[in-house]
Amino acid sequence: MLVFKKIIHSFTSLLWIVALSPVFIGLSGEAGYACGPDTDCMVGKRHYRIRMPENHDGKSKVGAIFFMHGWRGSAAAVMRNKILGETISDMGLALIAPKSRHEDWALPGSPSGEKPVEIEFFDALTEDVTTRFLIDPARMMASGFSAGGMMVWNLVCDRPDMFAGYAPISGTFWEPMPKTCEGSNVNLVHTHGKKDTMVPLTGRVIADTKQGNVLTALEMYASKGRYADARKFSDGELECTEKHDANGKLLEFCLHPRGHDMRVAYVVRAWEKLEEIGAFATALSSEGG
Repeated sequence: MLVFKKIIHSFTSLLWIVALSPVFIGLSGEAGYACGPDTDCMVGKRHYRIRMPENHDGKSKVGAIFFMHGWRGSAAAVMRNKILGETISDMGLALIAPKSRHEDWALPGSPSGEKPVEIEFFDALTEDVTTRFLIDPARMMASGFSAGGMMVWNLVCDRPDMFAGYAPISGTFWEPMPKTCEGSNVNLVHTHGKKDTMVPLTGRVIADTKQGNVLTALEMYASKGRYADARKFSDGELECTEKHDANGKLLEFCLHPRGHDMRVAYVVRAWEKLEEIGAFATALSSEGG
């Protein structure tokens, strides 16, 4: 986990959204791509942005990390996170930033009251990005912070085969929480702050709804997937518990000592954990597969 160990400086969620202003220059004009880190890739009336890794040869398929923004965030704001973008590029991966329908993700139980439409959007988005760009569909991970972490949890339940792994940070379901999730088990790495008051581990009331209990969500998923043989360990500042199902799928829960905090190291660590357990199929080496 060399990349994880090298990351020293990170930012809290407010700094991550507001203060990081540098943009990536010259990347949106890559040959063959009509959109990129500085321009929207349209999927119907919705959009995402993408940054291919620096010095990509234009022939080989690469893995990708989809990172879902928090409340009132945007795909453009994700791309302005220089540490996130450059770190993922150094890993030889693409960064993909979907945009919520409005200022928040339209999910079941969300206080916006919007019709839940995000799962259908991700169906179209992943089809578009793996067709339009040289992205290996067998080497994709879904991550996101806060409301973006909520989006990831819904994908865990509704699209368990869409990604090789899921790494929500400081997110959960809205109530009423699902009693179970259908479909195959996933590799899931959840990271949360012990002192989080924005999305507490027990959830909090917002408008006419409430955030779900994170521990209840994890217990539900562990029971659903028959993840067992819990092992507790420390990884730097993180206090973690990991379980595995009968086929080796990973369910890991890590707590850090701070509050509502997003660090790029958590995203990198989740990817490297997936690599360690062999979650990613062999990368496709050419456009033709």
